Amino acid sequence: MSAPAPSPLAIVDAEPLPRQEEVLSETALAFVAALHRRFTPRRDELLARRAERRAEIARTPTLDFLPETAAIRADDSWQVAPAPPALEDRRVEITGPTDRKMTINALNSGAKVWLADFEDASAPTWENVVTGQLSLIDAYTRSIDFTDERTGKTYALRPDEELATVVMRPRGWHLDERHLTDADGTPVPGALVDFGLYFFHNAKRLLDLGKGPYFYLPKTESHLEARLWNDVFVFAQDYLGIPQGTVRATVLIETITAAYEMEEILYELRDHASGLNAGRWDYLFSIVKNFRDGGPRFVLPDRNAVTMTAPFMRAYTELLVRTCHKRGAHAIGGMAAFIPSRRDQEVNKVAFEKVKADKDREANDGFDGSWVAHPDLVPIAMESFDRVLGDRPNQKDRLRKDVDVKAEDLIAIDSLDARPTYAGLVNAVQVGIRYIEAWLRGLGAVAIFNLMEDAATAEISRSQIWQWINAGVVLDNGERVTAELARKVAAEELADIRAEVGEEAFAAGNWQQAHDLLLKVALDEDYADFLTLPAYEQLKG
Repeated sequence: MSAPAPSPLAIVDAEPLPRQEEVLSETALAFVAALHRRFTPRRDELLARRAERRAEIARTPTLDFLPETAAIRADDSWQVAPAPPALEDRRVEITGPTDRKMTINALNSGAKVWLADFEDASAPTWENVVTGQLSLIDAYTRSIDFTDERTGKTYALRPDEELATVVMRPRGWHLDERHLTDADGTPVPGALVDFGLYFFHNAKRLLDLGKGPYFYLPKTESHLEARLWNDVFVFAQDYLGIPQGTVRATVLIETITAAYEMEEILYELRDHASGLNAGRWDYLFSIVKNFRDGGPRFVLPDRNAVTMTAPFMRAYTELLVRTCHKRGAHAIGGMAAFIPSRRDQEVNKVAFEKVKADKDREANDGFDGSWVAHPDLVPIAMESFDRVLGDRPNQKDRLRKDVDVKAEDLIAIDSLDARPTYAGLVNAVQVGIRYIEAWLRGLGAVAIFNLMEDAATAEISRSQIWQWINAGVVLDNGERVTAELARKVAAEELADIRAEVGEEAFAAGNWQQAHDLLLKVALDEDYADFLTLPAYEQLKG
């Protein structure tokens, strides 16, 4: 007897979009429904486990490598699957959302890989979710030519052999898609919607193009969450009749708990794994989030004072390189978030020097590639890795056996000399308000003060305000950080924005709403796990 068909999914509270039937076909929704029915209960259990682990960190407060998985770490015999040809050389990767203009520019950028982002660089409006899928379908069928209505400029794809390889990033496990629900009214996890629609429409097409369905997995907190993803991949490949091992996944090590389970994460995904990435901004957010009530030794200074040369960040990145290369996986470095200025060449000169130093350090440390947020940074990063790699596709043969990271090294936050400053508090408020306002307009990647900000940097901003208040931090000017001080700085920033953009633009924007939401997530005693959870309730569309 054949298995019953999955319950159909309902599209809820969503205005019809042009061509949405191409994405939300009956067969595609049946596949997403099958994923939802099979895997959402386990997703829910793992989210509950996150809360239990966070409570344990609050009680102890420490972390260690897992004793129950010591045998996996000690077994030198296992390796991840060999990289497919399209992922052998990843020396420069560009990131960005999946609107049509960005899709073309990223694919044409000269980078080896484009991280097509449905996560932190994309506000999950229904339009962004659906049209982002259409952008990728159209890119693979070369029907994505685009003309900017404002400038009249036309964008078109270069020849196939010059295009970046797409590695798609779905939403994290914690976010639901409110516009797709099952027969009981339960929303489908956004991760399964994004993965499912992309995989269903493009897996076979990508194989025909000599590539495959490749993914970046965000916000992973444990090897059990990696195991869930692996089971999703196995099921999906069987469902579409695609050979097992076709999928490849790179996991972002962007939570402090995942940093203690890097080998276990690769082990769980070993037939589908292609690497780990040092997701530096979310990593800092995760440290603050998990150790927010751990006392003065866990207080982070200003975000921009925490560089990758900080001892605890060095421990994290060097352990990542050693772990990846020990297991035959790629180690991918962090984001260069600078956005070049068309008006201030001196700003560019200083920033380009910092980007070059960052990428030189990563290449010399053994990373196989790294991230940039803007096409103008591709040549700078490429030069850093070309100098080290030459004509080799990667340096996975550099095993970094000299690296010896202890559990306590990863959380040695008090090894930093820098301390929180008043300017740092102001910057956190500025970035928080300005980013949230744009996010509420459906923009997930936003240039603020010549940096490409996404949800991760906004998370650091609001988390540091929360931490500094609750830790009673005294700033460099002698002021203690309090809720009242945060409100004062936020009110001043709101007034400055009003003067900067003008009354008409201020009234048309979401400025007051963004101000109020930042203060809510920064001041509430009950710390919200993710800014995007209360923000999603206010997101229109």
